[in-house]
Amino acid sequence: MPELPEVEGFRLYLEATSLHQPIVNFDVEDTRLLTTDPVVLNEALHGAAFTGTRRVGKNLFVYTTKPAVILRMHFGMTGSLEYYHTSLDRPRHARMVFSFLSGFNLAFVCPRKFERIGLVTDIDGYLQDKKIGKDALELTEEELATALAHRKVPIKSALLDQRVAAGVGNWIADELLYQAKIHPEKIAATLTKAEVHAVWKAIGEVLQKAIEKEARYADFPLSYLIHARAWDTSPHPNQEQHLRCQRDGTKIEISKVGGRTTYFCPVCQV
Repeated sequence: MPELPEVEGFRLYLEATSLHQPIVNFDVEDTRLLTTDPVVLNEALHGAAFTGTRRVGKNLFVYTTKPAVILRMHFGMTGSLEYYHTSLDRPRHARMVFSFLSGFNLAFVCPRKFERIGLVTDIDGYLQDKKIGKDALELTEEELATALAHRKVPIKSALLDQRVAAGVGNWIADELLYQAKIHPEKIAATLTKAEVHAVWKAIGEVLQKAIEKEARYADFPLSYLIHARAWDTSPHPNQEQHLRCQRDGTKIEISKVGGRTTYFCPVCQV
């Protein structure tokens, strides 16, 4: 599932390829993926051009030359973008395609059809209505402390609540708690000031590293917990080594926290 780092990559990709080109057509293969009526959407986009982007958590907002027309993209479980020339074949699973006057196209690729596109008129209003908090990378330590102060749920569950830190997903929560040396089941409201600082610091470090590595998990530092996850396909010479804590050699444990599969070290995350 595309998490904050992947969506940041999509944002940069769209800005590098698709800005300032008038849209001459918007083709939709499956209207169920739209949150706006297709006729309204096509009319709003026709003749407009993308001018910039804003990402909040896993949501990508695209500004256009029409101030009241802002596109929202959500990449669901398998969504991505692909920029290509009209002379080339349409990408597989390209459920929606923006065609530009330049002869190039931007495809919204949706293999499993959990992705969504639609219009919003006010980003902040949309975020408020959907109860999406501040983007995790923009969150201050004080804001994090305030958000956790009265939450009597496990810290992992609190971090997955998009009202607390928008964009933090399952593996990210495990990783930042591992780096902060905090057990995922510790009650959020009981964290000390030093522990809140450790979590806040880890949020920035883990997300920035993931963005830097373009979310290629195999390229993450070997000290990262992510290499113990079952879906990590990085070529480890000794896979058993990566099923153990890189600090103390303890075998990484797997449990359920708030119904989500959770990886942690039972020794350094007390």
